[in-house]
Amino acid sequence: MTTRIRRFVETDTGHRVPNHKSKCRHMHGHRYRFEAEIEGETVKESGVSEEGMLMDFSDVSAILMEHVHDVIDHAFVVYEGDTAARQACDLMGDGHRTVVVPFIPTAENLAKWAFEQVAPHIATTYGNALKLVAMHVRETPKSTASWIP
Repeated sequence: MTTRIRRFVETDTGHRVPNHKSKCRHMHGHRYRFEAEIEGETVKESGVSEEGMLMDFSDVSAILMEHVHDVIDHAFVVYEGDTAARQACDLMGDGHRTVVVPFIPTAENLAKWAFEQVAPHIATTYGNALKLVAMHVRETPKSTASWIP
């Protein structure tokens, strides 16, 4: 039998969807929630801090903070082919945090990106097989996208 856990971080991040038929083609931002879903067996080793856990939630948080939050929080994520948005970000000066990505920064694509950033860091420390099985990205309170390979 397997167990699953979820842990999330939130970011304040700007983006635009350049070809969008409606208002999302304009530069705007969201309070994103990136939620990692991890599956595996609980740690059986007696006496260790993680006994009975898949992975300590604080360890999951540290991974999410380093590889997602600290990369895009208070930044503008822009598609490399969106020359208008890139030029606008360039006008903001050196202090502006711009993250250029090779995809249009939709919630769906950001979920896949975050999965790829986090998956290599989900460690099996105490012999329990773990894997990141999904990344869920809430873009608004009513809109969530998931990447499940």
